[in-house]
Amino acid sequence: MAEEEGPPVELRQRKKPKSSEKESAKEERINDIPIPERAPKYVLFQRFAKIFIGCLAAVTSGMMYALYLSAYHERKFWFSNRQELEREITFQGDSAIYYSYYKDMLKAPSFERGVYELTHNNKTVSLKTINAVQQMSLYPELIASVLYQATGSNEIIEPVYFYIGIVFGLQGIYVTALFVTSWLMSGTWLAGMLTVAWFIINRVDTTRIEYSIPLRENWALPYFACQVAALTGYLKSNLNTYGERFCYLLMSASTYTFMMMWEYSHYLLFLQAISLFLLDIFSLKQSDKVYEVYKIYVFSLFLGYLLQFENPALLVSPLLSLVAALMLAKCLQLNVKKGSFVAKIIKMINFYLVCTLTITLNIIMKMFVPHKENGHMLKFLEVKFGLNMTKNFTMNWLLCQESLQAPSQDFFLRLTQSSLLPFYILVLIICLLSMLQVIFRRINGKSLKETVTLEDGRIGERPEIIYHVIHTILLGSLAMVIEGLKYIWIPYVCMLAAFGVCSPELWMTLFKWLRLRTVHPILLALILSMAVPTIIGLSLWKEFFPRLMTELMELQEFYDPDTVELMTWIKRQAPVAAVFAGSPQLMGAIKLCTGWMVTSLPLYNDDDLLKRNENMVCEEGDKLTYSKYGRFCHEVKINYSPYVNYFTRVYWNRSYFVYKINTVISFQS
Repeated sequence: MAEEEGPPVELRQRKKPKSSEKESAKEERINDIPIPERAPKYVLFQRFAKIFIGCLAAVTSGMMYALYLSAYHERKFWFSNRQELEREITFQGDSAIYYSYYKDMLKAPSFERGVYELTHNNKTVSLKTINAVQQMSLYPELIASVLYQATGSNEIIEPVYFYIGIVFGLQGIYVTALFVTSWLMSGTWLAGMLTVAWFIINRVDTTRIEYSIPLRENWALPYFACQVAALTGYLKSNLNTYGERFCYLLMSASTYTFMMMWEYSHYLLFLQAISLFLLDIFSLKQSDKVYEVYKIYVFSLFLGYLLQFENPALLVSPLLSLVAALMLAKCLQLNVKKGSFVAKIIKMINFYLVCTLTITLNIIMKMFVPHKENGHMLKFLEVKFGLNMTKNFTMNWLLCQESLQAPSQDFFLRLTQSSLLPFYILVLIICLLSMLQVIFRRINGKSLKETVTLEDGRIGERPEIIYHVIHTILLGSLAMVIEGLKYIWIPYVCMLAAFGVCSPELWMTLFKWLRLRTVHPILLALILSMAVPTIIGLSLWKEFFPRLMTELMELQEFYDPDTVELMTWIKRQAPVAAVFAGSPQLMGAIKLCTGWMVTSLPLYNDDDLLKRNENMVCEEGDKLTYSKYGRFCHEVKINYSPYVNYFTRVYWNRSYFVYKINTVISFQS
């Protein structure tokens, strides 16, 4: 019986595991079938919801900022209640010149005729025919005039509202692009919201839109912000093919548009190219992408050269020389094996080679390409940094301008009160130290990870972070010398600070250094990346939101009856052939409000116009030598000789005196 019972037992023991294996296999198959279907759907829905909410917040932020600017402008000037002349007087200085050409384009019988009259303009500056489109970068006015007439807006809205509305809309795009950049870097749209909040609160230092609407930078910087956002996405390591193509196309379009809108754009792109060059040295991951960006620079420069009436300033720009040097250096590295000792040596030689080639090529280009554009700016920089001394009145006058001096203590105090500066310094230090840590790790021959996780705590290995750290340091260094450059630097300070406090990776990097063990570092990093920006946002809302509402509710008044009287007198009684001379700021207003010819303009990119603005005061050493005669404006008012022999007063009010040159000179004692 023992022999008979044994086999069945053994059989049952064998069948059981087989049946259980089959059942468990079936259960695993059943369980495995829905999981791949549910998980991707859930993940896709989560990603879609996150992107949708972020895009909605970005677009809403831009629209709200544009509406805020429009409402503030209306409250400040009572714009809708003003007559056309009073509205035009609100355009001060060079802004008046830009808007006057927009009016001229609308008055032209056709677009082609309007462009011809601007490119062969002899009705603005006396005894001088200028290409106003090239000299003053009037492409925004050309585009605005075309849109105004092509869209049928002339039947709906007044030209001035359409013009300033485009600029306000571009500022909304500016804010949206900063939002997206911070979002791309941190992974959360909360960083974008904080970027916008800091930007608006510190708008005294982020933009000049409130003081001068049609400035070229107000047209151009929104496109540069879009270019930086596209570049940030393009440099990311985990970007798919379609996203990479989209970023590349957006970057190409925005780079070229930025270059067309602002005559100084290639200098800003030069700083960006330096940042990418240093990124290429510190990180091998995105070397090919960096050189694709260089191709965009070359394409934009040559296309801009052709469409800007063969503008020689683009050929002699340091950007073209740097990119050409980088391309030549790249050719020398093609046959060198990456990672070898020889490659490291060539990397060091490459840095010296690129710098030398850039300077050499730029000198050669300036020798063979005749150019005058922006020469005064280079001379100014030489004097500003103590590389040269000059007795030139214009250079010394520029040195006295507030926007070209070093920042004041009030500037740093404002940034500290809004909590922007402390958090920016914290984020910059952490990112910079992490970046240096990565560089030393590479120098010591340690391999870098292909994919960096949150647990690694190495934020300095991300290419887009390296680029932004270098770029903000370069811009900040220049802004510490020339305060006017803060309007380029501070928006990216807002973006970088917001990214940092909202990035779990940055907090994790800090905790790795501190060797935090009491609390799980990943959990604490996630908590702080949500809690810190929330606390900052609530504190900013409590302190600054009432101030913003007060500014919108407060009724201001722009009252300048003397200027209105002067312009009215000129339009009614001045001879058609009259030419007016005076301060450049007033000449801009006369050109806009009356259309009469003037002797000078408030522009600083033309040597001839700058010379027309100089006094009869020269500098000799540290002392000023004065003429034996008193100041003309004072002497002529009190009818002192010899000026009374040559001038006759024809109009005056509390602020202005108008004198006519005597055609027949009468000598009086």
